[in-house]
Amino acid sequence: MKVGFVGLGVMGRPMAGHLIAAGHEVAVWARRPESAAPLAAAGARVHATPAELARHCEVVISVVTASADVEHLALGPDGLINGLAAGAIHVDMSTIAPETARKVAARYAEMGIGWLDAPVSGGEVGARDATLAIMAGGDAAVLERVRPLFACLGKTVVHIGPAGAGQVAKACNQMIMVNAIQACAEAMRLADAHGVDLHKVREALMGGSAASRVLDVMGGRMARRDFAAGIQSRLHHKDFAILMEEARQLGAPLPVAAQTWQQLNALMAMGGGRDDTASLLRVLEPVQCKGA
Repeated sequence: MKVGFVGLGVMGRPMAGHLIAAGHEVAVWARRPESAAPLAAAGARVHATPAELARHCEVVISVVTASADVEHLALGPDGLINGLAAGAIHVDMSTIAPETARKVAARYAEMGIGWLDAPVSGGEVGARDATLAIMAGGDAAVLERVRPLFACLGKTVVHIGPAGAGQVAKACNQMIMVNAIQACAEAMRLADAHGVDLHKVREALMGGSAASRVLDVMGGRMARRDFAAGIQSRLHHKDFAILMEEARQLGAPLPVAAQTWQQLNALMAMGGGRDDTASLLRVLEPVQCKGA
């Protein structure tokens, strides 16, 4: 297939690489030319604007940061909507607000352009190993057309429902995961306050009912005090902003998520936005006063 790709960061670059390796004809657009250079070297064509990219593609996949980024990419003056032909498809694999997904889908529908919101779970490792979990919102027939592309990127694909439904599922995923990271931080803080070995506590918990991937990975980072690896906490902070706004609009009580949201706010205030989310542990640690 002729596939366009936008968003060539830690997730998007390996994903686009998998599509090239599978024999698809891949083109890219990037705000920073240096981001596109490794894929250009691998055979991808580079275009000057999203609209130009779209004119040469059957499907465009995007993995960008925020709702506003997706809306501008899709509907802006040089946006994809100005290049995609009727019957073409935009698959957005970013994590954005469900309402943004619905808005873009509705505009595309007026022009006969297909849409899927298909956020992913699995992080940088999942993108690199093509083991992502893909949560799709949109028309089932559109999903079937791009399923061969998804087979290059992930191990599971679930059609959640209409446009926006994929983002609802991703919000639920992020809520459970980051709440679990906060729970790990509190457990590690309690263990440290008792002066016991965090590595041994984690090892013991991994053999019992508290075992989880979050405890395995994030608990390990906390025990090692390795706060540089993984996903930057500012991205989970962004996800929780979406989550809490959805809760406000719907009147849905999310008391545990609200507490985790405040801990993420505190981490941002501490300047930890570019550290791994395991650094939620630091929010719980006592501050040493000057002169103490």
